[in-house]
Amino acid sequence: MKIEQQRIAIIGLGYVGLPLAIEFGKKYPVIGFDINKNRVEELSSGRDRTMEADIEAMKVAMNFSICDSGRAGLKFSSHIEDIRQCNVFIVTVPTPIDQFKAPDLTPLRKASEMIGSILKQEDIVIYESTVYPGCTEEECVPVLEKVSGLQFNKDFYCGYSPERINPGDKVNTLTKIKKVTSGSTPEIADIVDDLYKSIITAGTHKAANIKVAEASKAIENAQRDINISFVNELALIFDRIGIDTSDVIEAAGTKWNFLKYKPGLVGGHCIGVDPYYLAHKAESVGYHPQVILSGRRVNDSMGMFVANKVVKLLINKGHKINASKALILGITFKENCPDIRNSRVIDIHRELEQFGVTVDVYDPHADKEEVHHEYGIKLIDEINTHYDAIVLAVSHKEFLSINYSKLKNGNGTVIFDTKSFLDRSIADGRL
Repeated sequence: MKIEQQRIAIIGLGYVGLPLAIEFGKKYPVIGFDINKNRVEELSSGRDRTMEADIEAMKVAMNFSICDSGRAGLKFSSHIEDIRQCNVFIVTVPTPIDQFKAPDLTPLRKASEMIGSILKQEDIVIYESTVYPGCTEEECVPVLEKVSGLQFNKDFYCGYSPERINPGDKVNTLTKIKKVTSGSTPEIADIVDDLYKSIITAGTHKAANIKVAEASKAIENAQRDINISFVNELALIFDRIGIDTSDVIEAAGTKWNFLKYKPGLVGGHCIGVDPYYLAHKAESVGYHPQVILSGRRVNDSMGMFVANKVVKLLINKGHKINASKALILGITFKENCPDIRNSRVIDIHRELEQFGVTVDVYDPHADKEEVHHEYGIKLIDEINTHYDAIVLAVSHKEFLSINYSKLKNGNGTVIFDTKSFLDRSIADGRL
């Protein structure tokens, strides 16, 4: 297959798939496919609620003419017939965990089934969804073979190139982050690498095989998760000692090789999920990971710690807990972006409610309908009352301009800063 003859289908138009579709659409005929018709209609009209897309670049790509002559361009569709003639399928669907912290491969399997139903000789299926080492060849390939009736590495081929999108980051964008690539044969590995190399200005790294590429993504996030869990555990210790964690990190950071991670809530589509995929695979081959899972336990406990700390501070100021009213600032998993996936702010909310506290949540970036659907929380439109407790959970830039003294319900109001974002004179406690 010659690179200039490729017609690409991007399966899944979320935070990962959309930027990919736009970049490829500048050089190749591209169909951005999603089963969500509302999402397709939104993008076709030139809008993006995730705020990840370069809207002007998207509109330019959409104005190109996609035709049989193979000219570059981008269009969006929710109809499978529109991608039948594509010969490269790039899968960017979610890979979440279930209630038991086990990998939920349902979206990945369904996407593979759909592609299998239209798979042809010489087609290439590239997976970008984060998985455990071996998942592509052990879980996805058998589905493709069964549905298509074709034989892997004879009739069709696969590749794996882990996504490295950082939601909300307008500096380290898709083309500026080096891309790991791989293929099911050496020849396909070259084709996959050349394909990504044509749009990634930062360059590519061709991994030894698909499993290596899968593992590289899993350990990227597991490493960061473990590092954050260490400073989170330090925060728990220093709270008992009575010293400020940020002060300790600032002092330790004067040494050149100290890594200045900060404590906080660990959520999102990657760091709070991917370590469980790696642990799942480890256990399946007879090894019970200790460091990875201990880090997860610490990080998963931080929301409960914050809520309990707030309650203790309220008690110390003479509040009756089940008559108290609290405001949580922020529900997204990180600052200055609308992404609410796997947000651990919900842990603070649930724990405070279990104490009998009435809780309001305000977030100018989050989509109200999405938050209500995902977490059952109705965001307030504006802050127009007084509170006994205020928890800054996400460091959105808008929260710096709030006049916190006007939100206090008297001098006994507790302000807890989980991000060490506010001036310390404002906060009664912080991580």
